[in-house]
Amino acid sequence: MAELRVALCQINSVVGDIDANTKRILSALAAAEQAGCHAAVFPELAVTGYPPEDLVLKRRFVQDSRDAVEHIAARSGSCAAVVGFVDGADGCQNAAGVAANGRLEGVYHKRELPNYGVFDERRYFLPGTGDPVLHDVAGVVVGVSICEDAWVSGGPMSLMAAAGAEVIFNLNASPYHVGKLDQRVGVLRQRVSETGCAVAYANLVGGQDELVFDGTSLMLDAGGRIIAQAPPFREHLLIAEVEVADRPELSPPPAIPQEINQVDPGLDELHEQYEALVLATRDYVHKNGFTDVGIGVSGGIDSSLVAAIATDALGADHVHGVLMPSRYSSDHSVADAEALCRNLGIDHRVIPVEPGHQAFLNMLAPSFDGLDPDLAEENVQSRIRGTLLMALSNKFGWLILTTGNKSESAVGYSTLYGDTAGAYAVIKDLWKLQVYAFARYRNQRAGRDLIPENVLVKPPSAELRPDQRDDQSLPPYEVLDPLLEAYVEGDLTLADLCGQGYDPELVSRITGLVDRAEYKRRQNPPGVRITAKAFGRDRRLPITNRYRGGD
Repeated sequence: MAELRVALCQINSVVGDIDANTKRILSALAAAEQAGCHAAVFPELAVTGYPPEDLVLKRRFVQDSRDAVEHIAARSGSCAAVVGFVDGADGCQNAAGVAANGRLEGVYHKRELPNYGVFDERRYFLPGTGDPVLHDVAGVVVGVSICEDAWVSGGPMSLMAAAGAEVIFNLNASPYHVGKLDQRVGVLRQRVSETGCAVAYANLVGGQDELVFDGTSLMLDAGGRIIAQAPPFREHLLIAEVEVADRPELSPPPAIPQEINQVDPGLDELHEQYEALVLATRDYVHKNGFTDVGIGVSGGIDSSLVAAIATDALGADHVHGVLMPSRYSSDHSVADAEALCRNLGIDHRVIPVEPGHQAFLNMLAPSFDGLDPDLAEENVQSRIRGTLLMALSNKFGWLILTTGNKSESAVGYSTLYGDTAGAYAVIKDLWKLQVYAFARYRNQRAGRDLIPENVLVKPPSAELRPDQRDDQSLPPYEVLDPLLEAYVEGDLTLADLCGQGYDPELVSRITGLVDRAEYKRRQNPPGVRITAKAFGRDRRLPITNRYRGGD
C-alpha cells in the first residue's frame, strides 16, 4: 500500500482579518510543504474566519476573500492547499479552493447548509450544485467537502465516492460543546462506512464571540479507525499518513524526522470544558484589542471562578480585581476576596460603595417617601458597582468580565445595568452546581486552595440586604439546576415537568421566572457557549410571550 501524507492545519482565524488569516495560512502551508506533505487542509472559511455573519453582505468583503485565495494559490507549490473562503462567483457561497503549483485548480461550494442551533448559513449562502468535482493529489483521487456535508447520509460524500474518490477532505468550523467530539467521530465513521473512503477532518480552533472551536482535527482510515488526532484548544499542524490503494503514480513521501500519525489522548470532561472557557476568554479579550480585564470580586464563588479563569487565560499581570463592599457585606467576603487575589497573584483595589449608596438613597427619598424598602433599594448597590467598573474600564482600558452563571441568568437573579454591566460573561453557560465543580477542579489542579475553602462552603448570597442568602429567594441549587436544565436545555413544558414528578407549584414559579427574565437576557453581554443549548444564539424565544405549556 502507498501512503498519502496530509497536513491538517488547525489554525485560529480572526473573523474579518483577511490579511492576517492569509499570512497564517501561508505559514502553515510552508511548514506542510517542508514536511513533505502532498496536501495541506485548512478549516472552513479559514480566510475570513467563522462565522462572518453579515460581513458577507458586503460585496467588497467577498471580493477580498476571493483575492486572498488567489494570492495563496499563487504562492502554492507541490503541496496542494485546500482552503476555506467566501466565494461570490455565483451568489455568495461557502467555498473551498484547491491550489497547487502556483494556481487555483478548482473551487468546491458547500452543498449542505446548516440552519439550526447556532448556524444561520441559509441566510447567507447559496448551496453548491452540479456533479462532484474530484482532484488529483499526488495521484490519489480526492473529494473536497465542507463541514455539514459530512453530517448527511447519502449526501455529498457518497456522491464523491461514487464518482471515484479514494480520500475525502472535510473542512470544518465545528463549535465545541460537551460531548461534541464523540458526535463527530460517530458521524465520520458512518460516512467512512458508506463511502469506503478515508477522511481527513480539519477543524477550526479559537474563540469567536459566543462560540469556541476546539480543533481536535482527525484522520480516519478507510476502516474508520482514528490514525491521527490533534490536541484540542490550541493551534497545531497535524501530519497524517493514510494508506491508499497502490497506484504507480503515487510517489512515496520523503522521510521526515518528526512524528507522524499522532493521536492526542484528549482531556477529561472537566479539563476539556475548563480549557474551552480559558481559550474563549483569551481570544475574546485579545481579538477585540484588549490586554487587561477588570472583575468585580465579591468573595463569592462566581467571581472567584471568573478571576481564576481570567488569570489562566491572560496571566496575573493582566487581571485586576475590584472589591466594592457595601453596608451589608460580611467581613469574610472582603477577607475571602483579598485572599483570592493574593492566591492568584492579581492586583486589587477596594472601593466601598457606601458613599454613593447613601447619596442615591438621599436623591430617591422624596420619590420613595412612605414606601417600605425593597428590591429597588437593593439594586441601587449593584448598579453603583456596575458604574464603578465601567469607570475603571474607561480610565484604564480594561475589558470588564461579568460573573453571572446560567442558573442566575435563567431565573433573572441579576440586576440590569448592575452585575450584568460588562463586556464578556465568562461563566454564563455554567449552572451553579457546575461553578462549584469547576472551582474544586481548579483547586485540585493547583494542588492547593487557589480559591479559598471558605468561598466553597459558605452559603451563596448577593449581600444586598442583611443576612441575605440565595435560598431565601430560590430553591436549593440541587433542586433548581436539574429543573432549569430540563426546561431550558430540554425544551420541556410545564406539563412535561409535572409529569416527571416535579412539584407543580415549584414548576409554575420557576418557569415563570425564566420566561419573565427573557428581556434581561437579551441585554446581557455575550459569553462562551459550552453546552448544546446556551442562552443566546441557541435559544431564541420571544420576549413578549404568553405560552406556558401547562394543562
